[in-house]
Amino acid sequence: MTIFKQELRMQKKMLLIWSLSIGLLIATCVLMFPEMKSQMGDVNEMFSSMGNFTEAFGMDRLDFGTIIGFYSVEGGNIIGIGGAFFAAIVGVSALMKEERDHTAEFLFAHPVSRTKVITSKLLSVFAIILILNAIVLGLSVISIAAIGEKVFWHELLHFHLAYLLMQLEIAGICFGISSFLTRGGLGIGIGMACLMYFLNIVANISSSARPLKYISAFSYTETADIIESGHLELKYLLPGMAFMIAGIVIAYVKYMKKDLR
Repeated sequence: MTIFKQELRMQKKMLLIWSLSIGLLIATCVLMFPEMKSQMGDVNEMFSSMGNFTEAFGMDRLDFGTIIGFYSVEGGNIIGIGGAFFAAIVGVSALMKEERDHTAEFLFAHPVSRTKVITSKLLSVFAIILILNAIVLGLSVISIAAIGEKVFWHELLHFHLAYLLMQLEIAGICFGISSFLTRGGLGIGIGMACLMYFLNIVANISSSARPLKYISAFSYTETADIIESGHLELKYLLPGMAFMIAGIVIAYVKYMKKDLR
């Protein structure tokens, strides 16, 4: 528990910055919606004629003139990209930083097993991601209520659940990667998040590339699909959770045998 609390203390500044940055950016977009609402008919018409571009982001199935459609695109992109980068950074640095910052010798000089260290760090990663998403959701609800719109609770909670699970998947995979590294992991983590994002875009544009959706963590965060079906796509979610678990298992196996510097 001591390691868990220490990890939260060490990450609290970064957590606060990322949470407020993502949450306030979404809130700003929502607060702009009343002024932009009258122009959304033209926006819908413009996007409907852009072919593959609209399909790549699911905008051909969303109505920008409604708060749910507007939030799905604007809020979804912000928390999708920002949350993925944050999860990648937190996950890939969790185990790596002990060797990078030369604190491994101090940590393992105490009567604590490697299993406990790994578990505490993993739980802290998940806790940090949960806190970020709770703050972002709270700011989103407040901003929607502030402009006098009815909060679309069912869809909103499903949206944020999808993005939370996506972030946990990326964090789990990066946690596994972290066990192999001693430094320079941030670029790898962010690069992997970018790769998954673009794989999902390619899969949306080309039907022949549709199997890539089983690899990308963004496949089950498609807000248009969530609105139409009312639930998350299990056929994409289950492989994603399997990748997350595989990353965690790899982290335990590798770190238990690793010769720490």
